[in-house]
Order: sequence, then C-alpha cells, then structure tokens
Amino acid sequence: MLKYILFIILILSVFSCTSVTKYNEQRLSLIPPEKLREDVDFTYLKLQEMHPKLNWYISKEELDFKFDSLKTTITKPLTPTQFYFKLQPVIAKIREGHLSLRIPAKRFSKKEIRALKNKKGLFGRFEYHVKGDHLYFIENKDSIQNIKPGTELLSINNVPVSDYLKKYRELISSDGYNKTFYPYYLKDVFFNFFVAEKGIMDSAKIETLYNNERQILTLKRETKDKKDLEKDKAEKKRSPEKKLNDYVVSTSSYNRNFKFLDKDSTIAYMKIKSFSRSFADRFYKESFAKIKNAESSYLIIDIRENYGGSLYEINQLYSYLAPEPFVLIKPSQLASRVTPLKTNYFKTSNPLQYAYKSLTYPGYFLYQAFNVYKGKDGIAYYKMKENKSTKPKDNAFKGKVYVLINGGSFSASSIISSKLKFDQRVTLVGEETGGANDGTVAGFYSYQKLPNSKIDLPIGLLLVQPNITFENKQKGVVPDVEINENMQDIIDKKDVQLDWVKNDIQRLKDSKVEN
Repeated sequence: MLKYILFIILILSVFSCTSVTKYNEQRLSLIPPEKLREDVDFTYLKLQEMHPKLNWYISKEELDFKFDSLKTTITKPLTPTQFYFKLQPVIAKIREGHLSLRIPAKRFSKKEIRALKNKKGLFGRFEYHVKGDHLYFIENKDSIQNIKPGTELLSINNVPVSDYLKKYRELISSDGYNKTFYPYYLKDVFFNFFVAEKGIMDSAKIETLYNNERQILTLKRETKDKKDLEKDKAEKKRSPEKKLNDYVVSTSSYNRNFKFLDKDSTIAYMKIKSFSRSFADRFYKESFAKIKNAESSYLIIDIRENYGGSLYEINQLYSYLAPEPFVLIKPSQLASRVTPLKTNYFKTSNPLQYAYKSLTYPGYFLYQAFNVYKGKDGIAYYKMKENKSTKPKDNAFKGKVYVLINGGSFSASSIISSKLKFDQRVTLVGEETGGANDGTVAGFYSYQKLPNSKIDLPIGLLLVQPNITFENKQKGVVPDVEINENMQDIIDKKDVQLDWVKNDIQRLKDSKVEN
C-alpha cells in the first residue's frame, strides 16, 4: 500500500512540473472558430443536464436564442481568454450569481510565486468604491503617491477605467434582478479581471482626478523590506485568537469579531465577514455565553459584504436565535439523481491528497448515492442536515436582534436573512441583499472543462431555498429599515446603518425608562 501511495505521489509531482508550462502555452493558443462553437454547445448541454433551476430568471426560448446568437458571432480564431469574454456575458444572463466560468488566468511556477511573495501589490494595496462607471480610491494606508481617499481612478495605461467597468460588469450577475450586488462585487474582482486580461505588471501609469485636478502618476511594485517580511511571517502564526475569529492573512482581518458596544454590556455586536465554518462552533458557543452572562438586551449581527459560505454555520447561528425548533432550508432539489456523482472528487488535490482520495473514493461514492432520494413529486432531492428540524441552543438569545445587510450580503447571508425576516425574529437594517430572497443554486459543484478552450465551468448542483413562503419577486432580501450610505460616509468612516441601530436602541431604552 505504501509503495502504491509513493508511486502516485511521484507521478503527480512530475506531472505538476510540466502542467503549468503546458497550461500557459494552451492559454495563449488560437482556437479555430468551429472548435469554439463546439465549446458553446458543450456549455449549454452541461447546464441543461446539471443545473436544477436553469430557467428561473430567463425563459428557455430566450436562453436558446442567446446561445445560438453567440455562435454566429464567433467567426475567427480566439485565445481562451478572448473566448471567455464572449461566453461569460451570456452565462451571466442566466442571473445566477454562483454560476460563472473560471477566467483562464496565467498560472505561475513555484519560483515565480516565491518572487511575487517578496513584492508588494501594485493595485491591491488600496481599497476601492464603485459608483456607476466610476472607480474611486477610498483607502490608502501606505500613503502611496499621496493618493487621497475620494480620488477617482480615470485610466490605467491610457485606457479609461470606465471601459473596463462596463466590460467587467457584463461578466457578473446577482441572483435575479437585484442591482445592489454589482458595486460591491465589482470593486472586489475588478483587478482580478484586469490582471487575468493584462497580466501582472511591475508598474502602471494611471490618471487620477481629485477636487477637479487631474494627475498622471506611476505606480510601482515595490520589494518588501525586512520589516514587511517579518510582518508576513508573524501573520501566518495561528494564535488561539486568530483561530477562534478565523484570521485571514491575505486581508489582515478576522472573519468574525465579537464585542460589546457599551460599558454596561447591554448591546452585543457580532461582525461576520464570511461563513467559513472554521472554528464556528466554538466562536458562537463562547460569544453567546458572554451575552448570557452579561444579560445583554440587544444583539446586532453585521453580515454586510458577507458573500456567504457554510450552510452548517448559518444553521448553527440560527439555533442561537430561534425561540423554538426550526427548519432552515427546504429539501434541496437536484437536476437528476446522478448529478451528485459528478462532483470531480479529485479536483484541486495535491499528490498526497490524490493518493488518499483514491483509497477513499468508494466510500464517497456510496455516501453521495445514499443521500439522494426521490420525492413524492418525482423530483430528485439531496439529504442535508439543514433541511431537518434543529433545536434551539440552551442559551439562545431572547432579546431584540438587529441584522445589518447590504448588496454585498450574498448566498448563505441571504438565506439566513430571508429566514430570519420571514420568522419575524429580527429587524433587518441597511439595503437589499445581493443574493435572492427565495434562494440560490449552489451547494456542491460539478467542475466541467470545456473540451477545446479548456476553460473550467463550475456548475452548482443544489437548489438551496430558505424554509419560507415565497413571494417570487426575483429580488434580494429587502430590509425592514432601508438606510443607504454614500462614499463620503465610507471615507469618513461614518457607519450610518449601525448608527441608526444604536439610535433605535437608545429610543427603546428611553421609552422603557418613561414607562
């Protein structure tokens, strides 16, 4: 057995050394138009075969027309990246935020990765804000080129940023017809698209606008000094606090935070940036124990710009808020009984993982097969803990709960927001979520590879819907109290949504005193 594992590791190690070079060569190759049209047909066929709700927001006739029309525009050879920019806008019209081709970005050798780790980012050292066709700097911690918050980025290497924004907006979609998701997600992925399209640069000429004054500046990728490298090393160390709050090295921030907002601990505040599941059980157990010991009357849960994550984690969180047993989501629908067996079990495995998975695959196969059942309606469903009854925790919070949401609240964030609102358990404050009120298609994925362009197409296999009565408005979760922030609020670090909640809590406190 050991010889078998070592042999697998050796073979895969040799393969990985050549795969980067081969992939990058293929990425730059021109593919004949007839082969690209085959990829269009392959894409649509796989979507129809595996996606359980393909025509939720677009009719089959309209989608047929869009795929057919796309093929008529492919008349010359294209690289995979060029083809991506033609095919992905059509997929975005399906209006499923989880459904997207993987852009064929350059892959890097281990040597190149090590070199990049010793350099600072070019554009990634700023924070941005998108409004319409405008991109603004809102934070510049390192005071690079003295660029002030509120400065607009007009162009990069003489190409207007507005052109990029229009182009990249066509590549993404929220769930349904909601519009709030775009500015949040676009500011986060803008430079992912830019680098995939243009490559990694050591410098860039930019044009900026601040207080009606235009400037031409050059950004340079600087080499990290000893202090920077020591900081990187320190951030990678996993202290108990970092584990509990799920520290993310790439953003130098925590996924979870808990604190009291007042001296007498009557207001508890929980910020959750991602439902990552890592150490979630312990975090909620300890946080709600603190709330109970402090006898807090108010709880604020902040899931703004939380793109989602684990259903298990939101079920755990809900169990600390529910007054009685609850079912978080409805039975999870599949396109067919066999789609769970097409999940690419070996994807993204290193040599050791691949060897291990090759031994455990039979058990995985049986697990997937046994979790599928046929409903009385003849539809295939997948068994999940979250569509069974869950009991509230012994120390579930019984006071007043506010949940802060915005257009960056997506996927699992929208699922729990929708369920909490339907059960009238909380007051939602902020703006409409980027994820749909009535659920989404995600769960686990089948990773298809287009045969000629070799672009990856992950297809969500589960229809995940909150256990509510649907309104079929094809929008996000609408807050009970709508409070919008503007760019100046962000620059001034003025949290108008949280301030509203604090003021409302003070109002409630004052009314209790008067009575």
